[in-house]
Amino acid sequence: MSTTFTAMLTEGLLILGAYLLGSIPWGLVFTRLFTNQDIRHKGSGNIGATNVRRTAGTLPALLTLIGDVLKGALPVYCAQLAPFSKPLPPDVLPILAALAAFLGHLYPLFLGFKDGGKGVATAAGCFLALSPWAVAVCLVVFVIAAGLSNHASVGSITAMFILPAVVYFTSGALLSVGLAAVLSVWVIERHRENIKRLRNRTEAFIWERRK
Repeated sequence: MSTTFTAMLTEGLLILGAYLLGSIPWGLVFTRLFTNQDIRHKGSGNIGATNVRRTAGTLPALLTLIGDVLKGALPVYCAQLAPFSKPLPPDVLPILAALAAFLGHLYPLFLGFKDGGKGVATAAGCFLALSPWAVAVCLVVFVIAAGLSNHASVGSITAMFILPAVVYFTSGALLSVGLAAVLSVWVIERHRENIKRLRNRTEAFIWERRK
């Protein structure tokens, strides 16, 4: 078996593994584990950490967040260490692994390719491996925007909106910038219902305001 074929096989398995890992619905898993409820039928119906916190509490939400971040970070990290075939430049495989993990989260195999999350935490995990300083900057922006607005969706949308520019200025890697742009558009589009509720002033608060 040639070295090139072995590398190509490794790449293919890694990308498939990234998608399968991304498909694990941690929000559903931890909500069922802690409350025996189906998160898809509670609150906003989303399997992300924000809805898990409202439905099942802080600990399940924290575990969901960690799981969603890791399923973005681990495949990219493995891809950075993996051998690569000669036709494929070494910096392409981590991008493909990141995209596969992200798509797994949005369209999970284990949920029939539907009911996936919005992708913020998984995107953060991908860039934690690709451009950690960009994640640090976007995390600060998320905290500020979410704190000032009292809406997690505002923090997520704002952080994802600036991600491509931050990746460009912190890493300068054009493939990473391109991936950031694609993920940014995808995540913001997944927040379209949140944007409608923000306009109508019906979006849920992070902390309930005192009347």
